[in-house]
Amino acid sequence: MKFKALIGTSILAMTVATPAYAQDAADEVERDAFGGEIVVTAQRQSERLQDVPIAVSAFSTEALEAQQIKTPSDLQLTLPNVTFTKTNFTGASFTIRGIGDLCVGATCDSATAIHLNGSPLFATRLFETEFFDLERVEVLRGPQGTLFGRNATSGVVNVITAKPKLGVFEAAAEAEYGNYNSIKGKGMINIPLGDTLGLRVAGIYLNRDGYTKNTFLNTRIDDRDLYSVRGSLRWEPTDDTTIDFLASYFHERDKRTRIQKQQCQRDPTGILGCLNTRRDNSPFNGNATFTAALTSREFLGIRGIPNGINSPLDFSLGSLYGPDVYAGTTIPSDPRVVNTAYTPSYFTSELTLRGEIEHNFGPVSLAVSGQYQKVKLDASQDYNSNVGNRALYGTGLANLQAAASGAFGPGLQAYLGPVAAAIIPNGPAGVLCTSQAEESGLGGFGGNSICSDQSLQFDRSNSYTSSWSAEAILSSDLDGPFNFLVGGIYADSHLTENSYYVNAFPIDYLTGVLGAFTALGGGLPPSFLGTPFFRNHTDDLKIRSYGIFGEAYFEVNDRLKLTAGLRYNNDKKEVIARSTLASFLVPFGQTGSAFDSPTAAGFDADPGSLCTTPGSAIPGAIGSVVGCEAFQVRNVGFNKMTGRAVLDYKVTEDNLVYISYSRGYKSGGINPPLQPIFAVPETFAPEQVDAFEIGSKNSFGNGALQLNLTAFYYKYKSLQLSKIVARTAVNDNVDADIYGVEAEAIVRPDPNMVINLGFSYLHTKVTEDKFTSNPRDFGGGRADAVIIKDITNAANCAVASTSGSVAGVNGYVNQIQTLINGGAIPGVVAGAGLQPTTAFPADGGIASTGAFSICSVMEATAGTVGQAFGGIEYFSAGIPVNIKGNQLPQAPNYKFSAGVQYTIDFDNDMSLVPRLDLAYTGESYGSIFNGNVNRIKGYAQVNAQLQLNGPDDKWYVKGFIQNVFDANSVTGLYITDQSSGNYTNIFTLEPRRYGIAAGVRF
Repeated sequence: MKFKALIGTSILAMTVATPAYAQDAADEVERDAFGGEIVVTAQRQSERLQDVPIAVSAFSTEALEAQQIKTPSDLQLTLPNVTFTKTNFTGASFTIRGIGDLCVGATCDSATAIHLNGSPLFATRLFETEFFDLERVEVLRGPQGTLFGRNATSGVVNVITAKPKLGVFEAAAEAEYGNYNSIKGKGMINIPLGDTLGLRVAGIYLNRDGYTKNTFLNTRIDDRDLYSVRGSLRWEPTDDTTIDFLASYFHERDKRTRIQKQQCQRDPTGILGCLNTRRDNSPFNGNATFTAALTSREFLGIRGIPNGINSPLDFSLGSLYGPDVYAGTTIPSDPRVVNTAYTPSYFTSELTLRGEIEHNFGPVSLAVSGQYQKVKLDASQDYNSNVGNRALYGTGLANLQAAASGAFGPGLQAYLGPVAAAIIPNGPAGVLCTSQAEESGLGGFGGNSICSDQSLQFDRSNSYTSSWSAEAILSSDLDGPFNFLVGGIYADSHLTENSYYVNAFPIDYLTGVLGAFTALGGGLPPSFLGTPFFRNHTDDLKIRSYGIFGEAYFEVNDRLKLTAGLRYNNDKKEVIARSTLASFLVPFGQTGSAFDSPTAAGFDADPGSLCTTPGSAIPGAIGSVVGCEAFQVRNVGFNKMTGRAVLDYKVTEDNLVYISYSRGYKSGGINPPLQPIFAVPETFAPEQVDAFEIGSKNSFGNGALQLNLTAFYYKYKSLQLSKIVARTAVNDNVDADIYGVEAEAIVRPDPNMVINLGFSYLHTKVTEDKFTSNPRDFGGGRADAVIIKDITNAANCAVASTSGSVAGVNGYVNQIQTLINGGAIPGVVAGAGLQPTTAFPADGGIASTGAFSICSVMEATAGTVGQAFGGIEYFSAGIPVNIKGNQLPQAPNYKFSAGVQYTIDFDNDMSLVPRLDLAYTGESYGSIFNGNVNRIKGYAQVNAQLQLNGPDDKWYVKGFIQNVFDANSVTGLYITDQSSGNYTNIFTLEPRRYGIAAGVRF
């Protein structure tokens, strides 16, 4: 039995996507309703599709074309209990039965294993391109605990490319034109090189205008410009030996956006930025951000910088109690219209090399395969998706320019002159220069800046990964009731660069001004604070994994069969990572990399760093922080036994029932360093899911009706969840239960009509008492709490009454504000402008009040001063709430799909095929905290297509329309950090697309 047949053991089974014609049981091949062949491989021999007791959908290339499944995202429109969404940091989540990629970070594994021809892919950009020249796509629902890759908790997507055909010349080409000036071409050529050698080359090219209108610059963004090429070579030196080699390259460079839109219920106080009742098309309050806090009169007054309160000068860019930069701005309600002064950029490439050799020794066969990948990614876009009011910066910029011109003496001129030259080279009314997010750490102060007449803010996400894997499988084809499969896999992935940057003009202003005053006070040469942007950086990540697995197949009799498998998994991860923001003094004129050498030129760690605990160690970690630079070197290891057991019984030749148990596993990981430092777990645990499934696969009326039913129950342990803490994704674990049902049907009233139906129900629930803070409401829904916005770093904390006294906790906060303003707290300058508590609006859904203050002062005084107010408790990461009973994100309760096509045959051997598809995805949540603000509404999408086929299918012409009603359907949410304003990024399906295409086949 060959390797490709063995892999098919786990993946070719129940499907609506590939309905089969009724055939004799002896047939080894079924033909799907769209005309393509579906290779149905059983656990020890070729079988009919309906004979394999596994929940899987398999799409032939004909099925993909007929149902307009052009991208992996389109798979969700026809598959039960499957959803897909883009995610915040250039990734994606393919969720199966409520299990998706809720973990965020470089050390997170994917819940859904992505494979190419059976080999696992790492950091793949496969979901970026469109399908072309495939044999089939298989989507396996349910945990994989035996045969696949590094194991998976939700399922497997296996993309199988078309292989060279020996002794046959073939070619095909298609050209397409659509709206948004979309031009697409794809083609294939199969060349025989003798009787035993064949070459196949295929490719695709796509270029279209942007989906999104940028009204501020009058441009279009979110376009596509990509190509992919693949070459395959097959050699069969003997009847028992097959050697395959594949080389594939994908490339994209355009202005595609990672984040479609931002939504917010505006918080007028600036304590949170956005409130937590609903998602409006409104700007968030910019005073909630760390750029506003750290350039405010209040913070600069604490740092001893002239701020207009204690000095006739004012070097601040505004007040936290004044208007914010987004006050009075509007957000277009259309998801495809934005206002931004920054044009996004997107680049990615992926090189894949794969080889495989199979040899059949008779009673056993051996397959050995290896794969290498190299993936690059670099994307940048507007961080706030809005254009602020730079006029609010007027006083600070004017005084900076005056100081640089010598108006306030030669001392300030010497130190502030280089700052002004770098960020306002043409004076306060000219352009504003913002540091590029680049590796040196010098930014605009090293000559790397972007200048604009607007105040820019943008982020950048980039990564570079290389990986390889090798796998061997030995399988039997013995006479008698018993057969087996044993194998092993080793995988190695090396990430050499993974950074997430955030920069804005106020950060450059802060690092310049604060660095200059710090250097001046210390008697040091003119300097700035590096890095002049936030950077969360993984210097080096190594993942090594191996698995040893085996399965046994025993036929009790002609009807009853038992499958049992086990697997040992071992994963090791090593990471070097750090996080910086204004972390160290850098002298002007330094060359090289300040980021790699923060103490260059003899400078010690910055005594004026923004961190409240400079030089302190990260609890329990190997490493330390320099200023706000958090540095870590950590390694973890995990191992787990998994497997599956299946018992299936053939009631008749066309009716099968089965029951199965399987265990899936996904390794844990390492949380990144934080700055400012919060007490969070250093690591997060691996996931484990125990899955119980019962199914029935049936064919009635000689194939007129095919009906497949599945019910499942999952016991989920340590589900990995992510939330943002201190501008960084931190992962934790929670237990949950999942159960549901799936029904798929094919109805063929006559040979020319096909109707496919699908339905699924899903129930998910957190089952443990899990207390965690909700980033949207650090007060935990309590009226006797006050949410604090820390003016020293823009993070939030909270204080609450231990006696339930609303008046007591507000009185305590007012007393602390009085002490701070009076200079009673050591190191704090009096008159910093701190104000008493402010009530949130009644419709905000926030029961607490809020205040701008200093969290470290609250922490130090809660147990002493708080006694006079009935007792006060301090919460550094917010007041925890219990999420037990909440639904899992990206897990809609209901899904429904239906498709119908009819083939009209003409006398001249031509045919006309109209097809209509409808998919409905029910309501779900974008966050584990649920609630209306996190609700994702149900949505429907309708596709239609009309295709004219020439004689013998040698040519075709078709017209198509996707998303007929132009629905702006939201597929996922991402809630940002409190220091960014708590706004919500949304991700949507593509808008309506239509066009015509023509193709030929030789």
